[in-house]
Amino acid sequence: MAIGRIGVSFIIFVVISLRYIHCAFIPKDEYLIDCGSLTNTTIGSRVFVADVSLSSTLTTASNNLVSNSQNSVPSSYGSALFRTARVFTSPSSYSFPIQVHGRHFIRLYFFPFVNGSSNLAAAIFGVSAQDVVLLDNFQPQAESATVKEFSLNITRDTLVLKFVPSGSTSLAFVNAIEVVSIPDNLIRNTAQIVNPRQKYEGLSGQLLETIYRINMGGPLVLPNNDTLWRTWETDEIYLHKSNISQVTPTYTGAIKYVKGGATQETAPNVVYATARRLAFVNMASPRLNLTWWFNVDANSKYLIRFHFCDTVSEAAGKLLFNVYINTLSADKNFNLFNLANGSLATALFMDYVLEAKDVSANLSISIGTSDSLNALPDAILNGLEILKIDGFASVVESTGSKKNFGILLGSILGAVAVVIMVVIVLSLVLRKKKVAKHDWKTWAPFSIDGLTSRSTGSRTSNETAFTIAQKGILGYRIPFSMLQEATNNFDENMVIGVGGFGKVYKGVLRDETQVAVKRGNPTSQQGLNEFRTEIELLSRLRHRHLVSLIGYCDEKNEMILVYEYMEKGTLRTHLYGSGLPSLSWKQRLEICIGSARGLHHLHTGQAKAIIHRDIKSANILLDENLLAKVADFGLSKTGPELDQTHISTAVKGSFGYLDPEYFRRQQLTEKSDVYSFGVVLHEVLCARPVIDPTLPRKMVNLAEWGIKWLKRGELEQLVDPGIAGSIRPESLRKFGETIMKCLADSGVECPSMGDVLWNLEYALQLQEFDSSVSAINSTNRISELSPLVQSINASQGITSGEVDALSLNDHSNVSMDNVFSQLINSEGR
Repeated sequence: MAIGRIGVSFIIFVVISLRYIHCAFIPKDEYLIDCGSLTNTTIGSRVFVADVSLSSTLTTASNNLVSNSQNSVPSSYGSALFRTARVFTSPSSYSFPIQVHGRHFIRLYFFPFVNGSSNLAAAIFGVSAQDVVLLDNFQPQAESATVKEFSLNITRDTLVLKFVPSGSTSLAFVNAIEVVSIPDNLIRNTAQIVNPRQKYEGLSGQLLETIYRINMGGPLVLPNNDTLWRTWETDEIYLHKSNISQVTPTYTGAIKYVKGGATQETAPNVVYATARRLAFVNMASPRLNLTWWFNVDANSKYLIRFHFCDTVSEAAGKLLFNVYINTLSADKNFNLFNLANGSLATALFMDYVLEAKDVSANLSISIGTSDSLNALPDAILNGLEILKIDGFASVVESTGSKKNFGILLGSILGAVAVVIMVVIVLSLVLRKKKVAKHDWKTWAPFSIDGLTSRSTGSRTSNETAFTIAQKGILGYRIPFSMLQEATNNFDENMVIGVGGFGKVYKGVLRDETQVAVKRGNPTSQQGLNEFRTEIELLSRLRHRHLVSLIGYCDEKNEMILVYEYMEKGTLRTHLYGSGLPSLSWKQRLEICIGSARGLHHLHTGQAKAIIHRDIKSANILLDENLLAKVADFGLSKTGPELDQTHISTAVKGSFGYLDPEYFRRQQLTEKSDVYSFGVVLHEVLCARPVIDPTLPRKMVNLAEWGIKWLKRGELEQLVDPGIAGSIRPESLRKFGETIMKCLADSGVECPSMGDVLWNLEYALQLQEFDSSVSAINSTNRISELSPLVQSINASQGITSGEVDALSLNDHSNVSMDNVFSQLINSEGR
């Protein structure tokens, strides 16, 4: 029997792993703890010790042992480490003696499960190492195994890991802990800043959190196959255009190393022996780039490490290409030959720092052909690491002399006292001279002065902050004290969601109106734009299928948005992952239709279209009657002028829903929303996440996997088994056709949102038809569709006034002034 391609790759991988076994790095400090376990646990060649045998290192006022009865947990680290947990109901800590000062890996294992009275999925807590915060208000994802890896420079003789529950009713937990020393030269002190191009210094003293570690074009590398026990993911799910790439043959020769470059601890040999290569023969244009994209925190800066090893060139000096980070040029005419001192098959790495100002929620990494006339159309990448830089984390080293320490401490305190006095005096002087001024890049109140100080609309729009204030939007201000009262002083038990802007609390106003209170996180710069955008948009948009803004608050340096409360939560929670009862096919269709009506109003209900830019199932909310409303307009943009086809803007949105054409060209149109909505329709049909790394490679990306079955006409392969038997074939076929149109390769081929709405209404009618009506005759029943849909189909030139008249029933009859008259009255009682 012939050995398959996967089998051959695995055999080569094993051979390489065995061939390059050398005197591996031996850590001076190595603490492996299986928390909450009564016995030691062996994972590969390593033994995780039960923490009950290390009780002297664990200090806690209250802790429990919790056993997880599940036989297996989805994790590449091995399920055994996630079966038990140490649970803390009050601040608690582990202490580890440090033999050698220097950089260490700290790995924390989390898997929230329910056992008896302990529900670990509800845990919200913080973790610190000495005086460095590792995790803040952290809540591990339910039913998901998570390993958080940090790299910290330790200069004390004892490392203290402290776990602190976020509230009096909350708890903290951990399944396993690793504290392992690593080579100090693994992280250099300097790197290259991408924008502007200059040297970045001080990396050796900073806390780094591993966000992604990828083996490009190669197999999954588990900890036992890495000298520093790291995990390297495969790159398929992050690859943007797989048809312009190829996996290089696994290199079986010896990987070389140059002085001052990569070492055998920088990355395992299998990373350098495999690569992803630009496949020029499949490219329509020689200037296309090979791109990967990743979800990241938009408010942080990152260390991005590229791993290279030229195992593809037949002659040295032929491989020349460009490197891009978030479409910014990191290196032009990148020459592996020169960096490797004129040698092939040499391990290299390059470090770049991307500042927070250049980071968006979607981080792109690209390699592409060089502009040089002498360069061949070629490029490779072997590995990639994306590390969040969390600030300076070096701790004060204890001196051997108490006397010297006292003198040093006294000097520092004296200097601090002088500085404080100077600051106080200056503050008093400046306070008298201070003028009303706001810097939109700081966390400042969105007050009347702020509104009149700067235009917040587009250059061609009259909707400036000043005109908004004139129209009475400031009358929608809600006192901070009222929101404190409504949310029980922002009680953590009232939290119903967390997003990029901040936490969302359920609140009850004095007139017993239920509201959703979205409180901005002061550290979120992106939240400033969201705050402004949502006030501007929702204050002038009123529609039955758009979530209503009730008010806002900008007191006490707060930025808070108040919405109508949607009792049933998000569409996503009703499709998968929450255990809620399955929605019927008719309910799903009605939710899709409602959402489409809301989006259609955004696109056509104003003088210029409004493009949402972040359509996903988590941004479609349901009220107590499962009425769908589109929410979260923080990323929305005003559409192009009548004489323009698009607007050029930075790519923003959510991974898995982004329109590939928008991502590729950075040209935004209404069709970008249509594509994202098509992905939502896919979710509705399949009841599974858009990105699911636990599935086989071909099924990870819902849009790519599903479109193959749609093109074959085999819709039954996609339908949620819970409703498969209840869908009429004609309705399913029409729904599938709608998805295919939304996910067209080109925006020109995509339907408008009005056309999508028409097709969804039609699919619902086909589902509700009596079984005696044939599919052929069913087209005669189109007249039963809503007047709005008929009008959309009959006319191509609907004005915003006509749309409002046609969809009058979709608009709320509740006046914003009426809502606020009640709020003002209740405040006066």
